[in-house]
Amino acid sequence: MSQEVHLRETPASSTPRVKPPPKASAIPVPFSYTPSDDGTDENLLILLHGLGDTHVPFSKLGRSFKLPQTATLALRAPEQIPYLYEPAYQWYESFDLLGELLAQPNPTPALDLLAKVLQHLTADCAWPAHRIHLFGFAQGGSVAAESTLRWWREHSSAPLGSVVSVVGPLVSYPTSAAKCPTPVLVFDRLPPAEGALPRDAMVAFKKGFETVTEVRKSGKGMPRSRDEWEPIMRFWSERLGRRQVEGLYEVMTGTAG
Repeated sequence: MSQEVHLRETPASSTPRVKPPPKASAIPVPFSYTPSDDGTDENLLILLHGLGDTHVPFSKLGRSFKLPQTATLALRAPEQIPYLYEPAYQWYESFDLLGELLAQPNPTPALDLLAKVLQHLTADCAWPAHRIHLFGFAQGGSVAAESTLRWWREHSSAPLGSVVSVVGPLVSYPTSAAKCPTPVLVFDRLPPAEGALPRDAMVAFKKGFETVTEVRKSGKGMPRSRDEWEPIMRFWSERLGRRQVEGLYEVMTGTAG
């Protein structure tokens, strides 16, 4: 994916230009970390796959974005789905004994995992919370959004940078009167498409977050075309930061949204 993104220039940062990579000893699931192509790790995009997948294709997806000054971290879900012949993972228990999807799943194990990852990234890898952005598909999108809300409840002075959820609804209904300031983009499919969000999904997002952008397209599953990725790229262009690199002349192409 070669769409170009023009980033906003931000004030000089006190964090290192090249961040320490995350340690396997601190993250209890397999992952793939890729520093920024241009040598400046100003932003970090965490990618969370959907139900029945692994982190491998999402690592490739993150690299294909070629976002300027942005490192990527693709995480694999912690639980293997039983009785399948190929590796397939879930962020939390999703099926009953008959193989039917649970009506009320418990995402707490996944949220505990993401909390541990975010703590490691901010405390040990020098990432400011507002430079960490989450992208998730379906169940991974639910975990991304729920983790963003939980992080903000526990670190209200340091919200995360942004979250993109592709057909991933909130699993719980926000009850706090205060709303999380982290901007959210929700990518949905037009009904009756398989996997489209429930009717009340946006009500929950708007109850939990101050700024919610909704994009609805025909089709199903992940964004496929340039037209479908364009609003997500524009969303990132308005929220990813750009560090001015001393002694280098940078040419940034593209158009900010």
